[in-house]
Amino acid sequence: MHCIHLKNTDPYFCLAAEEYLLKNFSEDIFMLWQSENAVVVGKHQNLLGEINYPFVRKNNIAICRRISGGGTVFHDSGNVNFSFIKNVKSPAEISFKQFTAPVVEALAKLGITATTSGRNDLLIDGFKISGNAEHVYKNRVLHHGTLLFDSDLKNLGQAIKVTPGKYESKAVQSNRSPVANILQFLKTPMTTGEFMQFLLEVQLENPENNLYHLNENDIQTIEKLSEEKFKTWEWNFGYSPKYTFKNEVEIEGKVLSIQLVVEKGVIVEAGIGGDYLSEVQTELNQRNLLQKRHDYYEIRKVFCDAENQIIYSFF
Repeated sequence: MHCIHLKNTDPYFCLAAEEYLLKNFSEDIFMLWQSENAVVVGKHQNLLGEINYPFVRKNNIAICRRISGGGTVFHDSGNVNFSFIKNVKSPAEISFKQFTAPVVEALAKLGITATTSGRNDLLIDGFKISGNAEHVYKNRVLHHGTLLFDSDLKNLGQAIKVTPGKYESKAVQSNRSPVANILQFLKTPMTTGEFMQFLLEVQLENPENNLYHLNENDIQTIEKLSEEKFKTWEWNFGYSPKYTFKNEVEIEGKVLSIQLVVEKGVIVEAGIGGDYLSEVQTELNQRNLLQKRHDYYEIRKVFCDAENQIIYSFF
């Protein structure tokens, strides 16, 4: 098995690396990686319905979509991501436990008892420290997960904090759970970097495993995939299933109510009510919103002189 410590911390590059290694290699792979601040939604989720968009945008947190299913996760410099890519003969060989077991065993060497939940999470004393997901491609499976080691849990909570009822769709929804950092359970403190090195060394204890470094061709191909897919609006926002958005806010003592129907990230129906806007403004804005992306910059063009409070009402 190739063992890779990915040093690039761009979340789009890292997600592209997983797809590249899954589809272009024949060897089994174990990869460790970290990314800059990011929220990463599952393939079949409504991106805007899973994140606190105003908070995420104001704090320059990257917004990403991965190729696997499952729920939304938060990445930062205190979070460690692990990826297993394995050849399988049949779907019957695929199980979450098969891939989380090595992580549980590694944590046990540090004196930590981790258990699995019914939702493919790893827990310590009832607190979630790892969310996991999988994607199958031909005879290969990608299993990846987060490991909250020393994350900013306050930022995590704010970034994925959502208001119930705003978004309605058939998209997969995340299950929110109480979380904790692995660091607080360690008897002997270590840095995030030391923890990653420990996990890598545990895998390299197997003489059949070897350390693999991405070559120039690997890097160039991954960068191309990152630019052409993972960084695009069409993948991150436009891939969301059809949804209805509803919101009502009070601004300066007046009410603004909004209802949008969005397909492939584009507004196909728009309704604006309340007494904040005049009849003429309401009619004009409803018409101007049609066929626009449900996107901060597109909404801002329609309400060109509006303050962020009005624009953020649409998210």
